[in-house]
Amino acid sequence: MTISVGDTLPATRVEFVGNAPGAATEVTELGEFAAGRKLVLFTVPGAFTPTCSEQHLPGYVEHFQAFKDKGVDVACVSVNDKFVMQAWAQSRNVPDGMRMIADGNGDLVKALGLDSDFSAYGMGTRGKRFALYAENGVVRALEVEAPGEMRVSSAENMLTHIS
Repeated sequence: MTISVGDTLPATRVEFVGNAPGAATEVTELGEFAAGRKLVLFTVPGAFTPTCSEQHLPGYVEHFQAFKDKGVDVACVSVNDKFVMQAWAQSRNVPDGMRMIADGNGDLVKALGLDSDFSAYGMGTRGKRFALYAENGVVRALEVEAPGEMRVSSAENMLTHIS
């Protein structure tokens, strides 16, 4: 079942990856992390892929301060291991404070019902391109892209959901 507006984020284990070389990872449950926070969670099909690296992540990097000014935490999810996510964060100048989540087995995207089969591209199971906004762990906005699109899950669009 796909998560919807009004649903609570799942208590799925997530691994936050530090952006600096050799930084430690932090493992927690998403629901626990989201409690008491405003959170934008956006998912990309793969680190280092063209659209993800040239459009999706850079938009959130560019607008990170605008989210911070609204008291919103930002986290990027990809079905990649922690080493790939850390290297990607470093290569794309992800600012301190923006969370990178390594969803190595795809457990989070599966729990959200937003996994997709990318086997035709040699990538296996990945997350659909989407973004959600949650307050205190409850989804207030959810934007899922049509295949091949990168519009509604953009940082610019997600900022319109936050008052």
